[in-house]
Amino acid sequence: MGNARNIAFWVVLFLLVLALFNLFNGNQSTLQTNTRSYSDFVAAVESGAVAQVTLDGEQVRYRGTDGRDYVTIKPQDAEVTSLLIAEDIPVSARSQEQSGLTTFLMSLLPFLLLIGVWIYFMNRMQGGGKGGAMGFGKSRAKLLTEKHGRVTFDDVAGIDEAKEELEEIVEFLRNPQKFSRLGGKIPKGALLVGPPGTGKTLLARAIAGEAGVPFFTISGSDFVEMFVGVGASRVRDMFEQAKKNAPCIVFIDEIDAVGRSRGVGYGGGNDEREQTLNQLLVEMDGFEANEGIIIVAATNRPDVLDPALLRPGRFDRQVTVPNPDIKGREKILGVHARKVPLGPDVDLRIIARGCPGFSGADLANLVNEAALTAARVGRRFVTMIDFENAKDKVMMGAERRSMVMSEDEKKLTAYHEAGHAIVGLNVPEHDPIHKATIIPRGRALGLVLSLPERDQLSVSFTKYKSKIAMAMGGKVAEELIFGPENVTSGATSDIQQVTKIARAMVTQFGMSEKIGHIDYANEQQSHLGAYSGGTSHSAETQKLIDEEVRRIIDEGYDTAKRILTEKADDLERLAQGLLEYETLTGNEIGKVIAGEPLNRGDDNDDVTPQGPGASVTAIPKTKGRKKSDDAGPEPEPIA
Repeated sequence: MGNARNIAFWVVLFLLVLALFNLFNGNQSTLQTNTRSYSDFVAAVESGAVAQVTLDGEQVRYRGTDGRDYVTIKPQDAEVTSLLIAEDIPVSARSQEQSGLTTFLMSLLPFLLLIGVWIYFMNRMQGGGKGGAMGFGKSRAKLLTEKHGRVTFDDVAGIDEAKEELEEIVEFLRNPQKFSRLGGKIPKGALLVGPPGTGKTLLARAIAGEAGVPFFTISGSDFVEMFVGVGASRVRDMFEQAKKNAPCIVFIDEIDAVGRSRGVGYGGGNDEREQTLNQLLVEMDGFEANEGIIIVAATNRPDVLDPALLRPGRFDRQVTVPNPDIKGREKILGVHARKVPLGPDVDLRIIARGCPGFSGADLANLVNEAALTAARVGRRFVTMIDFENAKDKVMMGAERRSMVMSEDEKKLTAYHEAGHAIVGLNVPEHDPIHKATIIPRGRALGLVLSLPERDQLSVSFTKYKSKIAMAMGGKVAEELIFGPENVTSGATSDIQQVTKIARAMVTQFGMSEKIGHIDYANEQQSHLGAYSGGTSHSAETQKLIDEEVRRIIDEGYDTAKRILTEKADDLERLAQGLLEYETLTGNEIGKVIAGEPLNRGDDNDDVTPQGPGASVTAIPKTKGRKKSDDAGPEPEPIA
């Protein structure tokens, strides 16, 4: 509809401009080519050269005996009618009222055209919302009526606790007496909090599909415009619409766009946004009670919201929508795999085990990539191999088999990745090695994947040290095989990863005896949440932190060097296996180290990986380039 209106507007505008051009151009050409003086007109009448005359106000239009039309302007005191009658020339006259109206309208047409163009662009500047160009203060909330693609709670999986909280709100709207007879009141608002892609907006759509009451949806950015006071006016209008349709639900997506803490930041904050927030606070819980209106909002940044917005009476409930665990991932995969024909070898639980940390959006993308991979090779259904390839593509990028690597670079990459794998197999509390490859993916020349046996909610000191030792295994392998003078920049991402882990251990996790149980990582944030611009600890403390970080990394380096020195034969066999096969699974790595044949056959590309899927614990290699999106779990604070 919007595109059709725009096209129609431009078509009408073009026709109007064309009509004006033709009108003025035609009049100008007529006056220039057929205009005669009044004396010539009188002479023509007296000589019998005039066949017919039309009187149009001051203009006298006449046709000559030669068949051509002429125009002249008569003087005010001229008696044209008597002259024509005396010469027996046919005379006709046009109504002056009609001619004057036409002239008046034609004179107004350019002004009407300019006004129409101004209204159009003002309307576009304000988003084309209700009320046209004058509807600045009208709410942009849309009444959601999903006749097609309706979402219910059956389509939401993996976040059962959040779903139960919102199911209770829906039940409250359906049967309020069930709760009110015990003195319960309907909650004013529910805030959905969680990382991006976990299903906050999907939950809101499920509420709309289940509630059976009017459901308004709006984005937080729709409130604030460049005009002062527009946001507050839109909040008032939104609640007025909601009152007319109560009981109803209003969903505000990305509420942090308008609900940020007031008075924070340089210059005291944004006045227009703060006025909008003040109006929202008053409407939610002020002197006038808005009964029957439930506000559901979503954000992935609850830390920046104003405290007044989060108090009871406004957002009574904060519903956490986290990344799903292994059971939740399996259910989410089942929801997205409903419309995908699955092969008999597909086990969604194995796929779910190999995707720790994936959000609902990530899992939906995984299923879609698997379907595209199967379609690309012409399969009639999606197999486990397709899911494995899709998972590798999502996590690490597409294979770059066309990338030209010299034999020396391939050999160095093979020993580098073999060093990671050998150290990972010989350190305590490390996840089992799932796959090693020297095929470039994305910006990585090679990588090693580890498989967690379960979802990790906390990480021990020993496991962090094992991660650091494994990450340093690649650089150590290069030094032992090619010499310290031939070490390359391939360990850039490894050094970044171990530095991040070691610094978190010292400054956040309290894993250093010299530093103690003090948080030095977040002290640059003041008590108001604003950046203070510096640290509060002394230079001696900073020096001690740097020494502890280096000590932890050096211990990991020494551990990797000891293991690879003791396991030099295993390192050599695994590196040669990677040079021969390019990609080895977990079981195949054990066979190569033991000297057993693999018996793969001729097809080395579609090998079904052994074990329950890949993990996010990857250590990619980049040559001379920083890699900000290194795979592998980042250090998480212990809750």
